[in-house]
Amino acid sequence: MSIEKVRTYLAQYGLDGRILEFETSSATVELAAAAAGCEPARIAKSLSFLVDGRAILVVAAGDAKVDNAKYKAQFGTKAKMLSPDQVTEMVGHAVGGVCPFGINEGVDVYLDASLRRFATVFPACGSSNSAIELSIPELESASRYQQWVDVCKNWTA
Repeated sequence: MSIEKVRTYLAQYGLDGRILEFETSSATVELAAAAAGCEPARIAKSLSFLVDGRAILVVAAGDAKVDNAKYKAQFGTKAKMLSPDQVTEMVGHAVGGVCPFGINEGVDVYLDASLRRFATVFPACGSSNSAIELSIPELESASRYQQWVDVCKNWTA
């Protein structure tokens, strides 16, 4: 089960005990916000894309949308999201529980600037009914991110 993979992964950072498991689904931004008791913008959604034949994750705020022009300027290609089957195969988590923890080797993680306005955010933990509240420095450390990017729109600082 993917949440167990994430629990094991987060243990190396001493964060495994902070995983929240909900009675209800947290598979969408709205459901996750309701389950976690926070505003939707604080949900750190992990978006899966194909770049040069490889999967990447862009972790963005719940209220942010990918800006195609910014994305192309950053990654040199059009934004092409993975299909649900590709996400499971290439990233290692199923849609609804995708997160930057315990992912397959070779998947690069990028953190979007839309997250920086919050002290803490809530990424999923590998299942459609889990999350964890992390500070931005904790997210940076645990996600092993490549770099901060600015590829989203429709959010305000």
